[in-house]
Amino acid sequence: MTNTTHRHRLPLENAALPSHGREHNLSLVLQRLHAGGPMSRADLSRALGLTRVTVSDLVSELMTRTHVVELGQSEAIRPGKRATLVDVNRRGLQILGLDLAEDSILRAAVLDLDGNILARTEHSLDQETGDAVVSIVLEMARQTITLATAPLLGIGVGTPGVVNADGVVLTAPNLGWVDVPLRALLESETGLPTLVSNDADAAVHADYTFGAGCADMILVKVGRGVGSGLIVGGQRVRGVHSAAGEIGHVSVGTDGGEICGCGRTGCLETWLSVPSLNRSLKTASTASDPDAAAAEVLHTAGDRLAIALAPVVGALDLADIVLCGPTDLLNGPLLDSTQRTLRERLLPQQPPALTVRLASGPEDIVLLGTAVLVLWNRLGVA
Repeated sequence: MTNTTHRHRLPLENAALPSHGREHNLSLVLQRLHAGGPMSRADLSRALGLTRVTVSDLVSELMTRTHVVELGQSEAIRPGKRATLVDVNRRGLQILGLDLAEDSILRAAVLDLDGNILARTEHSLDQETGDAVVSIVLEMARQTITLATAPLLGIGVGTPGVVNADGVVLTAPNLGWVDVPLRALLESETGLPTLVSNDADAAVHADYTFGAGCADMILVKVGRGVGSGLIVGGQRVRGVHSAAGEIGHVSVGTDGGEICGCGRTGCLETWLSVPSLNRSLKTASTASDPDAAAAEVLHTAGDRLAIALAPVVGALDLADIVLCGPTDLLNGPLLDSTQRTLRERLLPQQPPALTVRLASGPEDIVLLGTAVLVLWNRLGVA
């Protein structure tokens, strides 16, 4: 992952307004460097519309904080003395990410500031729920911290369920969690500032910041459960109850279905989650035509997903739908069915304005998204 491909969309042109304050301008310096790579102080001054004296002062403070480092003189041939380049401290600071979203495994990793994974740990889950999973998460964090080779900026967590602004997991039925103060527990255990987000919200941050995402998109995360992350007008949507994107427990159709872990019948999750798909595919394998039966299972899941998504896409006029999860399940009949049913249920537009695609690198997208959360909270880079 190169330094010049990050597509940050925060406005830079109004940097000089006094009302923005010093911390805002410090953030702008970091944003520009993180997105564009090493620059001289003079180039930063021109890019941000700030005086050279102001930029030099800002860079000096960021170097004192160890957020920025000098890299030596530029190789560019210009009149006069060669400029000294500065950059975000990409190799001198690291991030701890935790991905709690998968069906049977919890993941943790140490990442650098470009989202590259430097070291990782995993822990298999059997039937553990509730406090047992909390204990595993805390132990995994302790273990992974020992793998860091530079100071850690903080911890980012992507978890199933509804997470409020204080990092409390209000409900995560698949983990047996209710009102779990995950941020406070991790901060107490590690002493590191911690950000906790829904896993789909973390994933959509990753696709938007490092991937092919656009300013109006929805990412559907398919794993142990089903959830989605929404970005509208370049901003993540949280909702009044911090539950925007919780489509997994929307009933799809009136023809019954399995009983969901939430206690209701016919939730999208009962058709689309990885455990539900695997159970249905196992049953399909015993049919007289197992290939056709398996294709029907995946077609039906895609159809139900499109039924849930169509009102959201239509109401918000979204441009990009991203499916994130096991490629062997999502690619093929499920993706095709989702696209077809959405076309049938949405107002036709010419040319078609809606893209439906698979996420790139779904295995690590939540970990990458947790790094984005920490970068934004600690450095103001998003």
